[in-house]
Amino acid sequence: MRELVRSNDPVRLSFLTALLAESGIEAVMMDLHASVAEGSIGALERRLMVLEEDYERARRLLMEAEEHW
Repeated sequence: MRELVRSNDPVRLSFLTALLAESGIEAVMMDLHASVAEGSIGALERRLMVLEEDYERARRLLMEAEEHW
């Protein structure tokens, strides 16, 4: 797995996860429980991960989406 995005913005991460899913790319959220355990003050960022073979396509999709975000 490879890190695609690191953020503490749950809305952005949810949007990006849905965008990837629409294109058939499965994304996994890492550090979710650690972020909740620290009280959700935003100190710990969550990581959005994809399979290595999906990384380049996912990165292009997110770059295009970020232009409109």
